[in-house]
Amino acid sequence: MTTPDQAESLLKYKRPGLLGKSKIKTLEVRPGKNIRPPPRVKAEHPELVRENTEDILNTFLPPRTWFRENIWWVQPVSNAPGRTADVVNLRHLLETKLQIRRAHAVGICPIRRELYTQCFDEVIRQVIVMCAERGTLLACARDEIQMTIAAYKTLYQTSVAYGMRKALIAEKNKYAMEEQIPVLEKDIEDLKKELSDLTLKCETIQKTEKQNREEIKQQLEEKIEALQESNKELKDELETIITSLRNS
Repeated sequence: MTTPDQAESLLKYKRPGLLGKSKIKTLEVRPGKNIRPPPRVKAEHPELVRENTEDILNTFLPPRTWFRENIWWVQPVSNAPGRTADVVNLRHLLETKLQIRRAHAVGICPIRRELYTQCFDEVIRQVIVMCAERGTLLACARDEIQMTIAAYKTLYQTSVAYGMRKALIAEKNKYAMEEQIPVLEKDIEDLKKELSDLTLKCETIQKTEKQNREEIKQQLEEKIEALQESNKELKDELETIITSLRNS
């Protein structure tokens, strides 16, 4: 018995069984810590060696559980060793599923990442069955990669949220500025009108002052001519008086 989504996984599982009857042991794993697999048992105890391998598999590749017909089912990963043909079939199945599910060949694609994650888990499973230490190290590398991707995802989401906030602030400021445009345009028109009035007033004052200067200039010229005429008459009278005095 398998669920519909379990049939699509590239990771090989055993046949499902009842959760209460399954003997599954898990170890506490903390990413970033030094993880040591359970001590390997001597070769003369194959049953204990198999149980030790299953413990490691259940630690790094936890069993799947689901609830159906009022019963909890469990499906641990398979402990069957991988052969060369299994690796070839895994690659062929991966390429087939990438085409069927129409995964993008480039760029960010959740479907492609999901399938490659399942493929990587299957490779880890095969390596753990063959060599627990090597498989444990490979699983730790997988967990580190997943933590790095999660950190990049968090950083991306944070940057998107920051960009959205800035965009909203800019949009809000845009509306405020758009509301100020008619007021500023009215102020400009008022200032232009005031400038026109002041220019006209200045031209009027300049014209008036020019007329006043011309009138004052004309008056002064007339006064100068009168003074010159009076000076000439006085000079003639003085010469007449002097001539009379000489003759007498």
